[in-house]
Amino acid sequence: MTEQGRAADELLDIVDERDRVVGQRLRGDVYAERLRHRSTAIRVRDAHGRLFVHRRTPTKLIFPGMYDVVVGGVVGAGEDYDTAALREAEEELGVSGLPMPERRTKFLFETPEYSWFLTVYEVVCTLPVRPQAEEVEWWDFLAEEELERRLEGWERDGLVVPDGLECHRRLSAP
Repeated sequence: MTEQGRAADELLDIVDERDRVVGQRLRGDVYAERLRHRSTAIRVRDAHGRLFVHRRTPTKLIFPGMYDVVVGGVVGAGEDYDTAALREAEEELGVSGLPMPERRTKFLFETPEYSWFLTVYEVVCTLPVRPQAEEVEWWDFLAEEELERRLEGWERDGLVVPDGLECHRRLSAP
């Protein structure tokens, strides 16, 4: 089964405008029907303060082949945000024993296609990373100045994941 097929079969909680669970649906249906659900985003720094940046594989269910400045993903049915954040960060970075990411903010991300509550975290990863080949096509740790330079082009060309970019802006705001 493809990564897209596995992801589409994942069961998610559907939530109301106050982030209360009102039902459950398969992930593929959630995206197809623009149902509000829960997701996590984790900004990862290395021991030198550089930020983890990656390009998603072309097989990803949403935002395939785009650059992202956070790791993370959907909160599974019955799962809480904190558990999902640690699970997603460890999965995408290919590590175990990561410290618990620190919760920073939460907001509703909405576009004409998508709607989800996004809880945003930060963590420092001093472990050697081995990102999942099924999820990450390219990765690096970049200094903030270098990231900002690259983001200009990625954003102009429509190559950056929009919710990840919004997380980055909110975390970088004075």
